[in-house]
Amino acid sequence: MTSSLVPAKRAAGGLVDLDDAEDQIIKPEKAKEQISSEKWPLLLKNYNELLVRTSHFTPIPMGCPPLSRPLKDYVKYGVINLDKPANPSSHEVVAWIKKILRCEKTGHSGTLDPKVTGCLIVCIDRATRLVKSQQGAGKEYVGVVRFHGKLEGGAVAFRRALDSLQGALFQRPPVVSAVKRVLRVRTIHEVEMVEYDDARNLGVFWVSCEAGTYIRTLCVHLGLLLGIGGHMQELRRVRSGAMTEGNGTGLVSLHDVLDAQWTYDNTLNETYIRRVIQPLETLLTSYKRIVVKDSTVNAICYGAKLMIPGLLRYSANIEAHEEIVLMTTKGEAIALGIALMNSVEMGSCDHGVVAKVKRCIMERDTYPRRWGLGPIATNKKKLKAEGKLDKFGRANENTPAEWKAGYKDFSESSNGAGHSPALAAAAIKDTTDPLQAPPIPPSGPEFGVTSKGDSSTGSPVGKAAAASNDDDSDGPARKRRKHEGETPEERAERKLKKKEKKEAKEKKKAVKAEKKRVKKEARHEE
Repeated sequence: MTSSLVPAKRAAGGLVDLDDAEDQIIKPEKAKEQISSEKWPLLLKNYNELLVRTSHFTPIPMGCPPLSRPLKDYVKYGVINLDKPANPSSHEVVAWIKKILRCEKTGHSGTLDPKVTGCLIVCIDRATRLVKSQQGAGKEYVGVVRFHGKLEGGAVAFRRALDSLQGALFQRPPVVSAVKRVLRVRTIHEVEMVEYDDARNLGVFWVSCEAGTYIRTLCVHLGLLLGIGGHMQELRRVRSGAMTEGNGTGLVSLHDVLDAQWTYDNTLNETYIRRVIQPLETLLTSYKRIVVKDSTVNAICYGAKLMIPGLLRYSANIEAHEEIVLMTTKGEAIALGIALMNSVEMGSCDHGVVAKVKRCIMERDTYPRRWGLGPIATNKKKLKAEGKLDKFGRANENTPAEWKAGYKDFSESSNGAGHSPALAAAAIKDTTDPLQAPPIPPSGPEFGVTSKGDSSTGSPVGKAAAASNDDDSDGPARKRRKHEGETPEERAERKLKKKEKKEAKEKKKAVKAEKKRVKKEARHEE
């Protein structure tokens, strides 16, 4: 560590005062500067505040921070905080953006009526997977209500009526709505009066509500409460989920989108279009986060659950069954998930499932595959290549005895075969201690259960017990499969017949459709 020396005061005669010079020396300190991640972007904000499970992992040079993605991927994983104009519908606006940006898919976070303006989140391509989560997010509006007469009490009565409309309310969709007009319950979180014009009978209010609330119906209820009637004059959405119309949130107009695309097409300048489009991680900043290892990313993209060995960091106060976002160490969103552990269990358990995937966001194979590389999986691939296992990894006549003895196929125990009546009967027969046998369910008229014949043999357990008492039986009868024991030639012949039958059926269907078409054309000519 370097130190600097400030020029000391010179005494009379041009000599330096040594006592003052020592006071001006900056001495080195052992204290280290704390790294602050408060200003880090998007999901990496306050990264150092996340709880640490482990810090040891092997970085993979794949992926990219959201703000540094190539422009093609930046648009593909982008969202637009659009200031919707009045008159066109939300679907028209989204279709125009799809045509301007020449992308495959677009979606929006909640329909706005044609006359309503304000925040409309437009998701592009892969970001459309977040549409459902954003449609259910909270909304905020600024509305203008026009009363049908003079309001006694003025602004005071208006404010009192607004305060009475907080909490859960019954609402029926307006007549102009395109949905079924059934009674619904919607929650008004907060409502405030902004202004009241007594001369024109106009009131301006701000409301924070859940998704699906009809502000038009709210204005009608205001008029009914005040006894003079009223209707909605104007409405603007000022917040939709994580997006607001405030400064710094990137609210843009359709003109900005068109100009940004034109600028890039003609000048190859990406600055404008990167300002108009934001990464989809902007919508997920309010979620609790779980950071996973790079070797785990692609498995999650293929639908695997997150296990304890793949966990790096996690937010505090995560509750079980809470919706969270899975992210990489570079700040990329992998998927929306459901936590299966709370924060305490994540830090204390050495095995188990941390979270399951609810909606995958990242495209598959963005990161390389890192499963099937262990010693058992490698040996299994080798045996399959040598013909000692079939193509599904199951044992055949060439399988070594060591493999059969040491390998446990967990997929067989998960398909329900371990709970068959035959295996239950075998368990009863092999049991020497009668106290370890499973209980026989009650039967008979006194228990409300009737069976044909002896009640001891009416249930599978009773039948198994009866079979165990038979000295001539070698064991429980196993159910024979439909095509068990057939040779490869018989199987090939059966497949061929099935294929011919299917082709004949399709041909018959095509002939029938052609006859129907000809008959329809003849009727049309008549």
